[in-house]
Amino acid sequence: MNTIEPVRFTVDPIADIEEGSRSEKSFLTVLGESIEKVNNLQLDAERMVTAFSAGEDIDIHNVMIAIERANLALSVVTEVRNRALEAYQEMMRMVP
Repeated sequence: MNTIEPVRFTVDPIADIEEGSRSEKSFLTVLGESIEKVNNLQLDAERMVTAFSAGEDIDIHNVMIAIERANLALSVVTEVRNRALEAYQEMMRMVP
């Protein structure tokens, strides 16, 4: 009977990273950038709805895609915020 050999990796991904090539961002920075992106998506969707309502030549499909993209982005950021808040509350319960 043949035996299965374990998978062996020949590349060390950590050794391939040059020191200083990583950009380390704080959670607050990443969250702030994400909120800004979500805001821009919301504003773009609002502009498209306004333009469509004004009778400009904009395809309704593109308007709906922009609206759904903005709604999905807002849902994701809200869920990340909720999870971060839950983690913080859990840590506070651990502190005597």
